[in-house]
Amino acid sequence: MDDFDMLNAPATGNGVGVEEDPAAAFLAQQESEIAGIENDEGFSILDSGDVPSSLTDSNGGNGPSDAYAAISNADRLQAEPESLRKWREEQQDRLEVLDKNSRKQEAEWKEKAKVELEEWNARQNEQLEKTKTNNRAAEEAMISDLDDNNPGTEWERVARLCDFNPKSSKQAKDVSRMRSVLISLKQSPLVR
Repeated sequence: MDDFDMLNAPATGNGVGVEEDPAAAFLAQQESEIAGIENDEGFSILDSGDVPSSLTDSNGGNGPSDAYAAISNADRLQAEPESLRKWREEQQDRLEVLDKNSRKQEAEWKEKAKVELEEWNARQNEQLEKTKTNNRAAEEAMISDLDDNNPGTEWERVARLCDFNPKSSKQAKDVSRMRSVLISLKQSPLVR
């Protein structure tokens, strides 16, 4: 104990021990809080010596039980004002209504999304079938044109494959030079 007495020694001239001991301050604070709790009127239910059945130890005295939670709950209910209790109940009712509405709205959105997805798939399938049909028809036309390989019709075939309309915006590249070369070759063919 001599070592601990040195901590509570009065201040010396070198500045050690000038401040209050933090451990002693903490202990004093805890003692005052405990004294305040012992004098609290919140434990008046135990003054008569009768322990409510909700607070009795249900596990046969083998350590802590749910009695602490029951005391805490009883203390909270006793300390909670009527206006807060009403507000809490109303808030819980509002939250239940909002939850119900959100679940209902979520189900409606899922159903709507399902219908829209089915419609989109139907449109996509229809568009795919149209594209397949158009591509088959274009392929048959191209094959029939290839079979018509008559001499002197080469430029007509080239003209059908090329778009000579300068206002066409289908292509992003500038093909004006190639177009002009093909037109000039059509008008005056190369002589061999």
